[in-house]
Amino acid sequence: MTKKEFTITVYTENQVGLLNRIAIIFSKRKINIESLNTSPSEVDSVHRFTIVINETEEVVRKLCRQIEKQVEVLKAYYNTNDEIIWQELAMYKVPTDVIAEQVKVERLLSQHGAKAVVIRKDYTVFEVAGQREETDNLIKVLEPYGLIEFVRSARVAIIKNSEGFHKKLKEFEYSEPGEEVIENEYLSENEKVFSM
Repeated sequence: MTKKEFTITVYTENQVGLLNRIAIIFSKRKINIESLNTSPSEVDSVHRFTIVINETEEVVRKLCRQIEKQVEVLKAYYNTNDEIIWQELAMYKVPTDVIAEQVKVERLLSQHGAKAVVIRKDYTVFEVAGQREETDNLIKVLEPYGLIEFVRSARVAIIKNSEGFHKKLKEFEYSEPGEEVIENEYLSENEKVFSM
């Protein structure tokens, strides 16, 4: 199987130390996190982690199962880029005199949907929201004009084909506990016998 970019969405209770435990799951497997964002979700007291990695689907599936074993984790999903709507925010710092003197730069910025956030005598900061290719393109455009600094946020993503976790969480709250007993896959055969 070939590696490709996946976005993992994890819904959790808001607990101290959980981010560290989730990061350890990736570092133990020597998987590099390309992007990581945490934020409140639409459900009060539930947080959302958005994690971007390049891996095979089989590895990503196993990672989600491992993440869900954390007590505070409610659900972990993974999606390809085609299955989500996503954006990143990028900020660019350029010399103000170049922007003021060269109308061409101003035109390039407006073509890329850049918006001025701060204008000072020595520098101007622009922001652009978009996908990675769009924000990378503007770096190339601004470099010849003296790009001073560049920073990009982590990815924020919404799953296209989803009714949302809010509805699923409500279903969990109102459903009766299951009859089915799920055994821990890491128990030895003897431990399974004694636990019955």
